[in-house]
Amino acid sequence: MQPVGHTKWAIAEGYIPAYSNGPEPQFTSHETVCILNAGDADAHVEITIFYSDKEPVGPYKETVPARRTKHIRFNNLKDPEPIPLDTDFASVIESDVPIVVQHTRLDSRQAENALLSTIAYASN
Repeated sequence: MQPVGHTKWAIAEGYIPAYSNGPEPQFTSHETVCILNAGDADAHVEITIFYSDKEPVGPYKETVPARRTKHIRFNNLKDPEPIPLDTDFASVIESDVPIVVQHTRLDSRQAENALLSTIAYASN
């Protein structure tokens, strides 16, 4: 299969609520980057996090195997440092091969959960 996607993506909006409502981990409020690698080579992905009041942090490194998808919760990113809860952020996702990136948020602060999903901005 021909590779599909781009090598650089941006998600301008990010926020992980400080608390959740419901059983964990299914209903833990979270931000997720969903990555599709439809190509024949593994995708080596780097995520950089941007804040309004401090310098960017990263890269957070992930590998998405060839012809696979991977959902990465921003809540679970720990190295080089955890992403703080209750803090606005944005992200840039770079890959050495073309990928497709989607952004999803689950906000479970109230019993009526809110789910948001959108395609990321492809910059090349």
